[in-house]
Amino acid sequence: MKDNEYWNPVLETMPQEKLQKLQLKKFKEIFTWAYERSKFYRKLYKDAGIEPGDIRSFDDIRKVPKIEKSMLRGAQGKDPFPYGDILCVPLDQVTAYHQTSGTTGQPVYQADTWQDWELSTEAYAYALYAQGYRAGDRLFLPFGYNIFIAFWSYHYAAEKLGCEVVPGGVLDTSARILKMQELRCVGMGATPTYILGMADTARKMGLNPPKDLFIRKITVAGEPGGSIPATRKRMEDAWGAKVYDQVGSTEIGHWGYECRRQAGLHVNEGLYLVEIEDIETGKPIEGPGKRGKMVVTNLSRMAQPCIRFDVKDIIQWNARTCDCGRTYRLLEGGVQGRADDITKVKGVLLSPAAIEEVVRNVPQLGDEYIVVVTKKGDIDDITLKVEIKPEYKKDEAAIKAKLTDHLRITTNLGYNIEFHEFGSLPRSQAKSRRFQDMRPHH
Repeated sequence: MKDNEYWNPVLETMPQEKLQKLQLKKFKEIFTWAYERSKFYRKLYKDAGIEPGDIRSFDDIRKVPKIEKSMLRGAQGKDPFPYGDILCVPLDQVTAYHQTSGTTGQPVYQADTWQDWELSTEAYAYALYAQGYRAGDRLFLPFGYNIFIAFWSYHYAAEKLGCEVVPGGVLDTSARILKMQELRCVGMGATPTYILGMADTARKMGLNPPKDLFIRKITVAGEPGGSIPATRKRMEDAWGAKVYDQVGSTEIGHWGYECRRQAGLHVNEGLYLVEIEDIETGKPIEGPGKRGKMVVTNLSRMAQPCIRFDVKDIIQWNARTCDCGRTYRLLEGGVQGRADDITKVKGVLLSPAAIEEVVRNVPQLGDEYIVVVTKKGDIDDITLKVEIKPEYKKDEAAIKAKLTDHLRITTNLGYNIEFHEFGSLPRSQAKSRRFQDMRPHH
């Protein structure tokens, strides 16, 4: 394998104007494919009065109805079972099954052909190459292999690059750390929560990860933490390694990644079309500096197309371009949260990512925290539960004052701050739901 196989100067350095023409062409193709082969999409588009011949410009793309996760759930469970009306290929061409985690309801079943899965892996391979992974690297994957897509693509993409992959599988955290040490693994991939949790476990085992282990690059996904500066710094300090963000989902695939410059998330515009819409009006956001809701199209998935999927992730364009040479546009601050989580508290729009940035910037606090929003009478009430490191318990009052001030400045809100024993808040190997809105439906 040539060292530059996953640096594609034809595609990754294509001028934006030319790249958009390519995206429009590929959008027409996947739209036509879905219209002709999927009962779900054909009905959706006929009801909207739009057909393949109507797609002639980017403005026409915005006339195409968006889909949501609830719509995908409604289409499945029928013949061809279990994928139902959305499937675009005969069932005997489906070679890979995954499903969403189900944290927001009934899981969505994802069908992929062999070609679909190869392209999904290819997208991840571009990400890993951009982050400095090369043939000969020995990588550890502390991932419980399951029906969730999680880090499956990391595994296969790393193999495509020529890396050696050590699967962590059913090992517990301590055993994983010892195996990483034994085999001198230089890279790994996991959620930010688990990366921090592994470092904590290693320290409890009497190990100093930067000195006693060999990890030098880490890819994180599944949570916003990889693009939150304070969280990234905690991970890099804990491991003595560079941490890179990567984003995707079961329904979409792997649509964005950080390169070694760590200047923001590149949108993989050769394989995906990403749009940003105003959260309240739905109008397109073309320029930098304004956050909005992401709508994404996978331009190459054939078995179960993902066309104008309303992901509900909050993103914004970055004004700068990356000096790595890629012309793919950057997102500022990565995925900044979900529209579902951006909520009004005491009349103020609150983003959980803003709270994470504040908490992780206080070195005397542990890595875990929980935010609980309740209602006392007609008044919203916010409680922030944090862990204080044992050696700083005597400084609790000063830490509380600092935390209160920084939260007020960053979020314009006041909080009830609860200190909990170090190690007492719940830990997770997968996605963590730290923001809990317990108010009656509003």
